[in-house]
Amino acid sequence: MRTPQKGNIFIISAASGTGKTTLVSRLLNRNKDICASVSHTTRQPREGEIDGKHYHFVNISQFEHLINQSAFLEYANVFGNYYGTSQESVEQLQNQGYDVILEIDVQGAEQIRRALPESISIFLLPPSFQSLSDRLRGRKTDSEEVIDKRLSEARNEIEQSLLFDYLVVNDNLDEAENNLLHIIKSNRLKQSNQKQFIENLLENS
Repeated sequence: MRTPQKGNIFIISAASGTGKTTLVSRLLNRNKDICASVSHTTRQPREGEIDGKHYHFVNISQFEHLINQSAFLEYANVFGNYYGTSQESVEQLQNQGYDVILEIDVQGAEQIRRALPESISIFLLPPSFQSLSDRLRGRKTDSEEVIDKRLSEARNEIEQSLLFDYLVVNDNLDEAENNLLHIIKSNRLKQSNQKQFIENLLENS
């Protein structure tokens, strides 16, 4: 029986309103060999959020201790709250054979690329700025001022998409999900990911 190969790390970033969270949730629900890294945060849990499932909720002192221990692949302070990706957690999932998705912003993606150059980065694009604007307004959760700020930030983030390995346009959820899955599956077949299998095959020939 073939031993599961070590999983890959996939960075997935997008501008707000592109549908990143929805696409990642669909991937995780339909593919048991793909999982998402659970980030640490110092913000308070929202209603329905479960510690260890949605986030690892810690206080500022605990988070800063982890920073001093170099425990994070990347971390950031966003609106007064820390968010970070645990290196140990990601490695454990990889060693169990899972492909690991890191759903992070472009700044976090840059930190991950520096720390793990073998990681694969994917940027989700909206079909147009008009569709992005329509999606943000359709949420009915933000003021016009906040929406304008998000659209301005989106332009800056989309400019950074040229630094990513793959670009996926989310014009149709099913098509975008299939494209993400093709990227993940094709990277499993790369020669660099098959070395251990080849060595075992030759050793037992």
